[in-house]
Amino acid sequence: MSPPDIRLRVSELHAVTDAAARGPAAGATRAQHAKGKLTVRERLELLFDPGTFREIEQLRRHRSTGFGLEDRRPFTDGVVTGWGQVLGRTVFAYAHDFRVFGGSLGEAHAEKIHKVMDLAEKAGSPLVGLCDGAGARIQEGVTALAGYGGIFRRNVRSSGVIPQISVMLGPCAGGAAYSPALTDFVFMVRDIAQMYVTGPDVVRSVTGEEITHEGLGGAGVHGTLSGVAAIVSRDEAECLDEVRHLLSLLPSNNRETPPAEPAADPADRTNEPLLDLVPADPGKAYDMRAVIGEIVDDGDLFEVHALWAPNIVCALARLDGHVTGIVANQPQHRAGVLDIHAAEKGARFVQFCDAFNIPLVTLVDVPGFLPGSDQEHNGLIRHGAKLLYAYCDATVPRVQLILRKAYGGAYIVMDSRSIGADLSFAWPTNEIAVMGAEAAADVVFRRELAVAEDPAATRAQRLKEYRQELMHPYYAAERGLVDEVIDPARTRATLIDALAMLRTKHVPLPSRKHGNPPA
Repeated sequence: MSPPDIRLRVSELHAVTDAAARGPAAGATRAQHAKGKLTVRERLELLFDPGTFREIEQLRRHRSTGFGLEDRRPFTDGVVTGWGQVLGRTVFAYAHDFRVFGGSLGEAHAEKIHKVMDLAEKAGSPLVGLCDGAGARIQEGVTALAGYGGIFRRNVRSSGVIPQISVMLGPCAGGAAYSPALTDFVFMVRDIAQMYVTGPDVVRSVTGEEITHEGLGGAGVHGTLSGVAAIVSRDEAECLDEVRHLLSLLPSNNRETPPAEPAADPADRTNEPLLDLVPADPGKAYDMRAVIGEIVDDGDLFEVHALWAPNIVCALARLDGHVTGIVANQPQHRAGVLDIHAAEKGARFVQFCDAFNIPLVTLVDVPGFLPGSDQEHNGLIRHGAKLLYAYCDATVPRVQLILRKAYGGAYIVMDSRSIGADLSFAWPTNEIAVMGAEAAADVVFRRELAVAEDPAATRAQRLKEYRQELMHPYYAAERGLVDEVIDPARTRATLIDALAMLRTKHVPLPSRKHGNPPA
């Protein structure tokens, strides 16, 4: 008997790979679409440049027995892994297929994810996880849990080495929720994505509380209350387009700088609109996003955690074509005060930018830290120290710009010269002081006011003197804490010149295993 012709083998190969690519029966696909969700390959088509995705281990199948698993051994084992191009740059991905075992993780499934994570680290390329799975595959027992442990360990090993992005496109419960929490950015789609450690049924049985999946761990919850979700999208197409946008702003790994692009927006463009956007009265609110939009290239910024801790803005943008991380107080929310959540949000963003060689610009208009027993009892000191630690630890170029208020410890924390900012600029509307003039006058002149014949007149006179002596716009510049007081119309050009000069900055680090930041 003659051996089979190689063409026959190739024909068999195509039949097998085509079947693996099609996945389960059409009914499973219809059920996925009925939930308002795309299939795994439809998602990968949206993420990657057309025709560039290369799948690996497509024919992998589990080897488990018992509970009927030996009779159900579909190709891919419920996860598609591989690499492709996003805007011409290599990106690795794994994507759960909910149609196969509900996207649950077993031994073979986990090993496929381990493989693609290891490849991403070796190649020095970003990793994107498209998550839509039911958690650990119960029928496989402890081996499924060990699979998650391998994922967590690799998440941590690659942290600060390659960008890691988690995209929540369905349920993510139990231990599975910790992997996204270990990555740099979490994207969630409204109505179809949920994340929680214990689901509504467990909550009900243990506490008696009645709550829905969406109310417990939906995109709205994690986008506004917990801060788990950096980006919340209306649908999958919008979400994956935002992922592509973010990747366009990031370096492939920590040994590279972010990709620069030629800028059509002139570097020396003046910013006269800023004179009207920001009121001179420090008590009046304005939208800091409008200020940032006026300064950066083409008004384009990628804001993260926009719905959580809105009193601070964290965004990626370009200045003269170069990616820059921007941290800014937002007077439109809580007057731009720093609180627990704002400090956590800012610290996380500063650490990310520092890890991936993204320079930092800090726009300051802060009245202080939020007072109150609730903040103190919930650890304002500890959480506020996170932002302080992140800035002090950062070695990327750091430029501070003070627009109006900069009071007390919050001024120090917002990347002041004293904690290592390379350059500090200020507008002529700046007020840098231990506290606001009104509060300071009541403390400094308390005894005099208590015995004055006309306390109101005395207070007004002392208030005027305090402002003239300690809060005039050139006080900090006279003492070397501000490098230059600038015309707001020259803000963009000033920042671009400063960052260009600092582009070759190098800071030698002390010999240590790692720091011990406040938790």
